[in-house]
Amino acid sequence: MFAKLTDPVVAIATAPGRGAVGIVRISGANIDSVIAAVCSRKLKPREATYLPFLANDGSAIDHGLAIYFPAPHSYTGEEVLELQAHGGPVVLQLLLARCIEAMPGLRVALPGEFTQRAFMNDKMDLAQAEAIADLIDASTEAAARSASRSLAGEFSREIHTLRDALIHLRMLVEATLDFPEEEIDFLQKADASGQLIRLQSTLAAVMKRTRQGALLREGIKVVIAGQPNAGKSSLLNALAGAELAIVTAVPGTTRDVVTQTIQIEGVPLHVIDTAGLRETSDEVEQIGIERAWGQIAAADAVLFLHDLTRFRIPSYAEGDVVIARELLRTLSRGAPVIDVWNKCDLEPGAQSVAPPLPQAPTGSRGLSLSAKTGAGVDALRAMLLEMAGWQAAPEGIYIARARHVFALARVDAHLVNAQEHLEGQARFLDLLAEELRLAQGALNEITGEFSSDDLLGVIFSSFCIGK
Repeated sequence: MFAKLTDPVVAIATAPGRGAVGIVRISGANIDSVIAAVCSRKLKPREATYLPFLANDGSAIDHGLAIYFPAPHSYTGEEVLELQAHGGPVVLQLLLARCIEAMPGLRVALPGEFTQRAFMNDKMDLAQAEAIADLIDASTEAAARSASRSLAGEFSREIHTLRDALIHLRMLVEATLDFPEEEIDFLQKADASGQLIRLQSTLAAVMKRTRQGALLREGIKVVIAGQPNAGKSSLLNALAGAELAIVTAVPGTTRDVVTQTIQIEGVPLHVIDTAGLRETSDEVEQIGIERAWGQIAAADAVLFLHDLTRFRIPSYAEGDVVIARELLRTLSRGAPVIDVWNKCDLEPGAQSVAPPLPQAPTGSRGLSLSAKTGAGVDALRAMLLEMAGWQAAPEGIYIARARHVFALARVDAHLVNAQEHLEGQARFLDLLAEELRLAQGALNEITGEFSSDDLLGVIFSSFCIGK
């Protein structure tokens, strides 16, 4: 992806569109020609200078602030020039073109290239670099604060602590392998087994916080499903606290997917309202129903909505049973299902007791509520958080990604194997050493101390242009 990281690069570093201020950023070696051509004077390091930004003919493109950061004391670790102008897109494009004109070899930066240069120049590790993108994309206050902690290095320090303990244990094992004739049992004397147990305990705590951090970043996809007129759109509106979906008494009103991201205790929930599930000859409605099943198949959780005012009607009850059976076939990933009995305000005595659903999906849970009055909606929110695995956010939680969770799971698996080899006879010490080596490799992938070029390309390509 990044073939020439030594090229000087330039990009508009602020979001597209109009704004009060826009920034053009340049990074690379020997950018004096740009400074001389655009600013027409030398700049003091790290000092904002108000001046005209000059076109090729000497006229002013705009007036603004220029800041020069000499290497290595800059965001990328290279020489960096920031031109802060008025935030009109035409002005910024003129400045961008002028910079490229003033310096042969200067090219437009690819998405994430500034941050990748910072990573390559040891200004931050990979987990911190990812935290920058997560901070920009944070959809809740809790996610933003957690991303800021990761950017400050809290997550990386946890990983380094694990790695250092693992390296020490590897050293003991390698010493035993190198000197098998020694009478002293290095592993027993150094309490290698106890070190490994403590390492696993520390890892378990980190994994728990990492799963919480990944949940803050990713959220969960919750699909509302059920027959027409069960109140799916009303429930979406109740959860979101806004009138997002059209609600009418006409069956089949919702014919397409309606998605809204809400937050509960800082955790983003991507709630999806779908078309009512039923047999129909309406071609448009059929398409909506097919899309609904597609969303259900990819869901992290399903709210199976039932109508308390109709559940005693045999045809309606049979329709729910048919949907329940189809859910069992569709939810191959084992996504949990919550049976939600709506309109409890119209059924006296049903608010605290949810009727059982014959042949409901295995492991499903139920509760009654009223999407109209809001009764029971808070209980549903709490159940969704519990189902997602969220616990009250501990102080100092850091943002994390799915790849971090998977990497730590691999570390855990390697340490379990290592424990088995350590408890065996000495002939298994070479396998023990290999498992510890693999565990360290998985840890190193998190901070980027050992990562493939393909992985780096995927990570940095997801960044916004100018970052």
